[in-house]
Amino acid sequence: MKIGFIGLGNMGAPMAANLAKTGHDVTGFDTAGVSVKGVNKAETAPDAVRGAEAVITMLPNGDILRAVADQIIPHMEKGAVFIDCSTVDVDSARAVADQAEQAGLLAVDAPVSGGIGGAAAGTLTFMAGGSDAAFAKAAPLFEIMGQKAVHCGAAGAGQAAKICNNMILGVTMIATCEAFALADKLGLDRQKMFDVVSTSSGYSWSMNAYCPAPGVGPQSPADNGYKPGFAAELMLKDLRLSQQAAESADADTPMGQIATALYEQFVEAEDGKGMDFSGMLPRFEKRGRS
Repeated sequence: MKIGFIGLGNMGAPMAANLAKTGHDVTGFDTAGVSVKGVNKAETAPDAVRGAEAVITMLPNGDILRAVADQIIPHMEKGAVFIDCSTVDVDSARAVADQAEQAGLLAVDAPVSGGIGGAAAGTLTFMAGGSDAAFAKAAPLFEIMGQKAVHCGAAGAGQAAKICNNMILGVTMIATCEAFALADKLGLDRQKMFDVVSTSSGYSWSMNAYCPAPGVGPQSPADNGYKPGFAAELMLKDLRLSQQAAESADADTPMGQIATALYEQFVEAEDGKGMDFSGMLPRFEKRGRS
């Protein structure tokens, strides 16, 4: 398949490389002018998409997605599929999908879970929104770039699933970090805490798979000085998107609001920028009840 790929950053570059490795003809464009092994380099975004049967974007936010869509949709072949893998606001995802469909294209919003490691290994999970026909055309590409793709519903449903998932993740990570900090002050050994909670009703992915306490549970960023697997500023971005969506949908999300405020403080007023989102644990360790 001839594929255009826009956005060759930490996530997009390995995704494009994996498509090229399997024999697809991939042409990429990034404003930073990066080169990716096996991927043809285009001088402009429209150059990357001309004649492509599929176009994939991996971009930082909804405003950039809308701007790129304005640039590339007029140059795409009718019947091609536009697959946006960015994590953006639901309204932008739906607006771009509508714009693509009016131009005779298929459209899928398909944000991912799995981080940079998953992008490199081809083990991402895709949460997809769009028509059955659009998902069917995109599915073979999801199989190359990831290990699972879930068709969540109509346009915007992929973004909705991503931000709901990550709101849960942000809230549970804060609760897990708070619990370890409390356990420390109560004199409870961290390993004993993990042994109990990981097999009891406090079980969660934040505790069992991504434990924020160094030396406890499986290897995680906590064992590497909290160097990011998933950066705190990216968690803040997703939490803000969740609250933007909650406001738009008139949904009451008090825990999501509190998690957003805490990550804002951690990233913007403390030392959280550039740290993993589980770096909340040393933050709570230093603090008293004030």
